[in-house]
Amino acid sequence: MQQLSTRTAHFTDSVIRRMTRISNRYGAVNLSQGFPDFDPPRAILDRLAQTPGENVHQYSVTWGAQNFREALAEKQSRLMGRPIDPDSEITVTCGSTEAMMAAMMTVANPGDKVIVFSPFYENYGADTILSGAEPIYVPLTPPDFRFDPEVLEDAFRLRPKALILCNPSNPCGRVFTREELETIGALAEKYDAYIVTDEVYEHIVYAPHKHTYFAALPGMRQRTISCSSLSKTYSITGWRLGYTIAPPEITDRIKKVHDFLTVGAAAPLQEAVIPGLKFGQDYYDGLLAEYTHKRDLFLKGLDDLKLRHTVPEGAYYILLDISEFGYDSDLKFCEDLAEKVGVGAVPGSSFFREPVNHLIRFHFAKRDETLLDALNRLEGLREKIPVKGGVRA
Repeated sequence: MQQLSTRTAHFTDSVIRRMTRISNRYGAVNLSQGFPDFDPPRAILDRLAQTPGENVHQYSVTWGAQNFREALAEKQSRLMGRPIDPDSEITVTCGSTEAMMAAMMTVANPGDKVIVFSPFYENYGADTILSGAEPIYVPLTPPDFRFDPEVLEDAFRLRPKALILCNPSNPCGRVFTREELETIGALAEKYDAYIVTDEVYEHIVYAPHKHTYFAALPGMRQRTISCSSLSKTYSITGWRLGYTIAPPEITDRIKKVHDFLTVGAAAPLQEAVIPGLKFGQDYYDGLLAEYTHKRDLFLKGLDDLKLRHTVPEGAYYILLDISEFGYDSDLKFCEDLAEKVGVGAVPGSSFFREPVNHLIRFHFAKRDETLLDALNRLEGLREKIPVKGGVRA
């Protein structure tokens, strides 16, 4: 038989989703795949309960229902500080995963180069490869995960078509400062590159840090595709509602790609989430307060167990240092962690281009009782997975 596509030979299945399956196999507390175990806001659930009796069960307009796009445009116009046209600048997608893929297929030609910061959300590598492009990795250097402007310009000198920017960052929790974003913008302008942003954690940014929308920077709107979703903001990861915001000439191309990728996002769910899009600032303040509490609870528990970890500036992930356990493979450590300790995590190597095997990722988008259960199980970590040489590092 003929050989299958070589594109799919250059990346694996999602390690994140694989670790959910492993967690389920062993009955582990799943702190690997980043989805909450609590309900969406009541107003959204109430509206969802009303939709079965309404005529919203067929295709909506392929790039998103009109009332959904209008509500989204009003919300994001307020946040991004400029008017956004719901008809010519928004494409509603099946989650931010499709938004990123549609953006990459819109921007990149086969053989183009795309800058990706490392560590990175695992989809970016696959998105780049499936688009026929070549990733150029630029390190965000631990422990503070900042980039070296000279190294970044060296990457731009290779004349990339685009740069992918995850802000706040998954997995390391960095929130890029305005000055850093301006540095990226100046280089994008100098070397004529597009910026594809992933801003799904835009509302989960811990004080004193502030989120700056890249497209809101002077001169950046015309070269930016802003990708996001409603999954994390309203705890509806299974609804798969995302979007892109881009200038009309770019959005026209995204709409064409989206039309043949998925046709359209689920019409009843677009209708149901509209009350959430109309929430006032008090909702987002409450969301941040809740995640600040969860972060503090989880990090204090790890500190009490004397486990070394990062402190996120945004999003809801931490990286835990497992050096003391002496594993050559962080994947094997995560498999043992799920089986022997009963806690699910993601091996850090799935996020890094560099040879990093001493970090694993936990998320804390869980109810307090779930986080406390995980921490209680982690109390037995060094007993069930002894440290290297029997001495704690």
